[in-house]
Amino acid sequence: MAIKRTTRADASFSMSSMTDIVFLLLIFFLVTSTLINPNALKLLLPKSTGQVSAKPTVSVSIKDWGEGNYTYHINGNELAENNLAQVEDDLVGLLQNEEDPTFSIYSDESVPIGEIVQVMNIAKRNHYKVILATQPE
Repeated sequence: MAIKRTTRADASFSMSSMTDIVFLLLIFFLVTSTLINPNALKLLLPKSTGQVSAKPTVSVSIKDWGEGNYTYHINGNELAENNLAQVEDDLVGLLQNEEDPTFSIYSDESVPIGEIVQVMNIAKRNHYKVILATQPE
């Protein structure tokens, strides 16, 4: 005697919950990708054809406000005291545990080369590698 089932298993699958999850993930990644901005200052970088593939861990930005007023920013945060001694102290603190200490310099086109060279001298004194950020031509 064969006993038959009166109820059948439904083989269909509702995709509405899966599309909701994908949509929420898409919104999450779009919002978080706009928050990642390594250089918060609007700088007009000089142009060059050579590009470096090294990845610096720290960025130093020099903003020219005109009339010899410059502000220094490390990783987008403006320094309380805008002098090179403070820049050097902060760089040493951030790069002391790095295996290959490298930092990049972002500066306005209008910043005199002397200011940039002073930051490069910090790298030379502490045996750091330095990258001067430019825009591709």
